[in-house]
Parts: sequence; structure tokens; C-alpha cells
Amino acid sequence: MTVLASALDPTAPDFARNRADMLAMLDELDAAHAEALAGGGPKYTDRHRARGKLLARERIELLLDPDTPFLELSPLAAWGSDHTTGASLVTGIGTVEGVECLITANDPTVRGGASNPWTLKKALRGHEIAFANRLPVISLVESGGADLASQKEIFIPGGALFRDLTRLSAAGIPTIAVVFGNSTAGGAYIPGMSDHTVVIRDRSKVFLGGPPLVKMATGEESDDESLGGADMHARTSGLADHHALDEPDALRQARRIVARLNHRKAHPPPGPYAAPVHDPEELLGIVPGDLRTPFDPREVVARLVDGSDFDEFKPLYGAGLATGWARLHGYPIGVLANARGVLFSEESQKAAQFVQLANQRDIPLLFLHNTTGYMVGAAYEQGGIIKHGAMMINAVANSRVPHLSVLLGASYGAGHYGMCGRAYDPRFLFAWPSAKSAVMGPQQLAGVLSIVARQSAAAKGRPYDEDGDAALRALVEQQVEAESLPMFLSGRLYDDGVIDPRDTRTVLGLCLSAIHTAPVEGARGGFGVFRM
Repeated sequence: MTVLASALDPTAPDFARNRADMLAMLDELDAAHAEALAGGGPKYTDRHRARGKLLARERIELLLDPDTPFLELSPLAAWGSDHTTGASLVTGIGTVEGVECLITANDPTVRGGASNPWTLKKALRGHEIAFANRLPVISLVESGGADLASQKEIFIPGGALFRDLTRLSAAGIPTIAVVFGNSTAGGAYIPGMSDHTVVIRDRSKVFLGGPPLVKMATGEESDDESLGGADMHARTSGLADHHALDEPDALRQARRIVARLNHRKAHPPPGPYAAPVHDPEELLGIVPGDLRTPFDPREVVARLVDGSDFDEFKPLYGAGLATGWARLHGYPIGVLANARGVLFSEESQKAAQFVQLANQRDIPLLFLHNTTGYMVGAAYEQGGIIKHGAMMINAVANSRVPHLSVLLGASYGAGHYGMCGRAYDPRFLFAWPSAKSAVMGPQQLAGVLSIVARQSAAAKGRPYDEDGDAALRALVEQQVEAESLPMFLSGRLYDDGVIDPRDTRTVLGLCLSAIHTAPVEGARGGFGVFRM
């Protein structure tokens, strides 16, 4: 039998302690998500409603098929920055008329929906996901364009937003814009470059320059309607393809556009599947609060995959990395999960072979991170850890099957790369609240800096300031710890969201469904030179 047994004891003190730590972290996560949901705050939310308008997430809810999920992406964008958490934009994947779509919605309660640098990064990440998975893009637009105070960080890279719309269309991926209010300056090119555009009577305003700018540039006196009103664009300019009476009517028309797209998934939906044998609620108690304490990732796998059924590959070789085959919501997957923090040569070679096999079979890969990196030391350097680690990284970098990554615990150093971190273009990457990621652990990084400083002082014949060293180490540890936390990293869009461990199976199932809208094809070679 290949059904994973579980040694987890929910009555054990360690389990209770781990669960309590995780619940405390989830409380912090809930507070951060509440900031994003609040948008610009009660004052601007009330003002928006007083104008008879729906909020961004309410628009999305009306757009989606009833009782279908919405996988929100990067909800904590801009967390910890000078900008509002959420970056004045909602992005995610939802089903419209039976078609999975990438949806973006400006939040006009935050500075009128104006785009800041994090808004741009979030929107571009959404386009990446749409392009890789061939998801139609629906833009719910209400934005005054770029936040002019941040123009130096937006103007140059911001052109990619409009470039993406044209490339999506050229690739046969439909793009739809629904304009709920202002779509000004550069923002006018979103409806201008989308395949389908819906405007709303007396609401939509689409122009390159509003009346004040036109007055300054040309001396011409004008008004909003003659420059960019819904009626003008529907009757005169021809920019609008559909003219709606109000917001619900605009969303109804958007749904009808999707219904007529004839957009089909590349793969049929999977057949029946079984839930995990083991209780997903127990995922709360697996990862220790102190990530230096090891845990068995098979306990996680047993609570994620269908029927807890896992065919392990090379279980006795390179035992620090569990690899094997399973199904998740009916979709076949290959799993790579760190069974101890350090990756040795054996784990690296095993991973490289497993990635090649997945590419031969066109099977997506799921990486479950808990690694401190590749092993260091004279014996390991002499044993070839560099070339073996490079072999694993080579295989992951040149693999063509879709990759999914979830950071469970530590994800440090080059181990983050070998396990398909953000720089290696996983289709989706999520983190648990327990995750930490940096070039190395805080204590190790502070210790390395201390050793280097001590050696430098000795080389110059100077006495070493022990008190200063202790203070510096404490400061560095505190800084690295803060910058390693998942909400900090999510705020910078180094993941697609921090998720409750109990939601992992659902999130991955939604991602796998989206992935299979596009063809899943592995590399049949082209991995470059593997150093032996």
C-alpha cells in the first residue's frame, strides 16, 4: 500500500505548542488581510458608496459565477511600505461563465485607484500568470492613472502593462476591460488595448488628458463628456464596444462577452478523486515554531494529496529530500519536499533525476520548502557539493512542466533556488505563516559578519570591540529576522500570498486547474551540461 501512515500525535505537547504558535501567526496574518480589505478606510469607502458605486471586491463577486471560489493573489502587496496594504488593486483567479479568468480590479477608495510602484508590480505579476496559464484577463477599471508623486518609479516600467495586453491578445488570450469611472492618461490604454471594452453611461471617463490638462496644453475649453464620456466613446470615437446602463449591467455584459469567447481548456477536467485520509486541520501542528527543529514533510503530504496516496521515489537514497508521485484534486503531481534542512549531494542528484522524469511524463511539480541550503564544509566541497547542487538547479531552471512552490518553514540560500524559489518562475508560489526566507538564517548571517570583522581587526593589529560586536550581532539578527518573515516578503511580491495551512490543498487545487487551461508539456532534453 502507498497510503502514507501518520506518526503525528495531536495530543502531544509538541503538537499543541506548534498549533498555538501557528494560530498566533494566523491572527497576525488576519490583521494584515483586514488592512487590505479596508482599502482607503471608512471615510473613502463611505464616500464611494454614497456615489452609488460598488467596491472592488463587490464588483468581482457579481462578475463571478455564483458560489464559485476566488483565489486572491498578492493581497498583502505593499505591506510594510509607505503605501496602503493591497496596493490599491485586487487581483486573482475566478470562474466567469465556466471559464477561469485572471481578474484585476482597481480599488478607487485608495487615492482614487491611482497606481503606485507596488500596484504596477502586482498588475504585471497578474499578467505573467495569465500568459503562462492562458487565462483570459478581465480588468475592472477605475483609476486616475499613475500616482504622480511616484512617477519616477512608475513611468518607465509602467509601459510593460500595455505591452502585456497587446502580447496577450496576439497569443490568442482574450482581454476585456470594464470601465467604472476614470480611466485617465496611461490608464486610458487599458480599455484602448483590450479586445473588448464596456463603458457605463454617465460613469465612465476615458481620456489621455482631462479638461485641465487639455486647457494647459492647447487652450481648448472642454468637459468630461465631450473628451471621454461613455456616450461619446460608444457613439463617436468607437472605443467602446458595449454601453451599459449601470454597474450591474456592465458586469452582466462582461459575463456575456466571456460566454461568447469559445475559450477552451487544453486539458479535460480530472475524474473522481478521494480526500486525504488524514485530517487537514492537523496541518496547524506540524511545523515547529523554532525552524531549527526538524519535521517530517510526509506528514504534510499525507494531508494534501488525494487519498494520502504517495508513491515515493528513491526513499532510501538522499533521504533528506522526499520525492514521489501523487494526485491532488485529481491532477497528477510530482512532489519534492525537504525532509531535513540541509541538501547534500545525494539529495541534489536525486532531485535532478526526479525533475527529468516529471518532464518526460508531463507531470507538474510541487516543491515543499524547508531547507537551510546546500551543505558546506571541506568534506562536502571535496565530494562535489557545488556541481551536484548545480545539477539540481540546472534541472529545475530548465524544466518546462509547471512548478508550484509552498514555503512551509526555512527557505535559505541556494536551497531556495534549487527548490524553485521566485527567481525560477514557479507558476505559483505561496508561503505558510511559519515560513522564513533569506540568504541564510539570522544567527548565521550575524555570526559570519562578526567573524569577518574580527579577522579584519586582527589583520590590522587593532583590538576588537567585543561590546560593539555583541550590539552589532543583535542588530543584524533583528533586521534579518524581520526581513525573513512571510508578510514582509509577500509585501514585496516575492510570493503570491501567505495562506492558512488548512487552505493549502484548496489553493493548490485551484492553481492546478488554472495551469491545465494551457498545455502541460515537459522538456525532452535541453537541460544544458550536467557536471558529473
